[in-house]
Amino acid sequence: MTRSDLPHEARPVVVWFRDDQRLADNPALTHALDTGHPVVCVYVHDAAPKHGRAMGGAQRWWLHESLSKLDDALAAHGGSLILLRGNEHEAITGFAAAIGAAMVVWNRRYAKAQTGTDASIKRDLIDRGIAVSTFNGHLLREPWTVTTREGLPFQVFSAYWRAARRDDFFPPVPLPAPSHIRFFPVPAHATPHVCTLRELELQPSAPDWAGGLRETWQCGEQAASDQLEAFLENSLSDYPTLRDFPAARATSRLSPYLRFGNISVRQVWYATLSAADAMRSAHTVRGIDSKDGPLNKFLSEIGWREFSYHLLYHFAPLHQVNFRRQFDSMPWRDDAKSLRKWQTGRTGYPLVDAGMRELWHTGWMHNRVRMVAASFLSKHLLIDWRQGEAWFWDTLVDADEASNPASWQWVSGSGADAAPYFRIFNPVLQAQKFDPHGDYTRRWVPELAQLSADTVHAPWAASREQLQRASVTLGRSYPMPIVDHQCARARALESVKRLDSESHA
Repeated sequence: MTRSDLPHEARPVVVWFRDDQRLADNPALTHALDTGHPVVCVYVHDAAPKHGRAMGGAQRWWLHESLSKLDDALAAHGGSLILLRGNEHEAITGFAAAIGAAMVVWNRRYAKAQTGTDASIKRDLIDRGIAVSTFNGHLLREPWTVTTREGLPFQVFSAYWRAARRDDFFPPVPLPAPSHIRFFPVPAHATPHVCTLRELELQPSAPDWAGGLRETWQCGEQAASDQLEAFLENSLSDYPTLRDFPAARATSRLSPYLRFGNISVRQVWYATLSAADAMRSAHTVRGIDSKDGPLNKFLSEIGWREFSYHLLYHFAPLHQVNFRRQFDSMPWRDDAKSLRKWQTGRTGYPLVDAGMRELWHTGWMHNRVRMVAASFLSKHLLIDWRQGEAWFWDTLVDADEASNPASWQWVSGSGADAAPYFRIFNPVLQAQKFDPHGDYTRRWVPELAQLSADTVHAPWAASREQLQRASVTLGRSYPMPIVDHQCARARALESVKRLDSESHA
């Protein structure tokens, strides 16, 4: 008897893990177990997808750690995670057919290239007599469920978020982790696509640049749960007042866990509501439910993630195409030398440099500093935002196909509901406001550590004596600014003024 000749009830259901690397609140996994069939859990890694984006280096590092943790979780139930490599379509359809699968299940993706790939895979599986079921495991509301009165997608966040939350919307309650999983035995080499985690070659080796990532992060489902609990207990109450201060560690730092699905957005949503209920009962936080209170401020950040996926689904590829097409004529500068100085944290603006160095070492950057660094590249240096987005894509552990390009377009002025182009962050004023004591800057720019709070953010304005006492030699131990703020601001404003005049000509 071949595997395809097995009685239907003995044939396995393939659970295809993607950006949902967890057991709890995983609708595809829960459905597979509810069928009563044995299951096979798989992950497919396509290092060079024909459609869509290949992962950056920091993402690959996190993926390795996350898959290892997921395999450990499945091993606790007596099974394992089967890894496949190569073209997604060929790998998943060939594997499902080879083991005689009755069904393949997965949680949906939303980029146009991915939805097209998934539709093609679904058709092929059905043609082979294999059923397919798909689910929402990534968002509160899928992009097509929130529209204007005319049935069109939204382009303004505030209007989108009001519509998404109307009628007292509550997402489905998170599903519990399974108590038991019955696995289907799979031959070690069921198809040529089967491989080991090591064979995926996700970890850097020569050189091994991931030491800072390993120091900074614990990956996987349990780490995500621990991080959420710590944030809600220690930081939610002060979130509105401290979230913009990079030295305060007041943000949730959940972004990489959400990106890889180590935790679901529904779990975060309901845990936050529960924490707010506890605050109300204990009367420990004033204004918990106010417009600018902890609850609404934090949930609105979840809303921005949802809005980014709304844009990703409905419009042209966000990482390639200006949402506001008049920016196609923007006179971006081709300046590889300045780009490299920005990437390596050698711009001469301490807050920008601190953020870029934090990014390289940890794979993460505080959101306020991300905005300042992105504004500096696209407005002070007039370098195409797509070059900055690509750098973030390669170096961020939380690089998300929706949030990363949508945020870059917002800052540069080319995106949906974008910041006005005349809003050009002054990196010195931003540093003085949000890093007033210089603690964050000194941590990541140690050559300025001996400067006082009133000079660390603009060392070129310090006296010769102040620089000597701090052992700072501008142009040698720390660079002079690569651009003058006022001159750069005037140049950026003139560029967009010409852009606007051309678009109305």
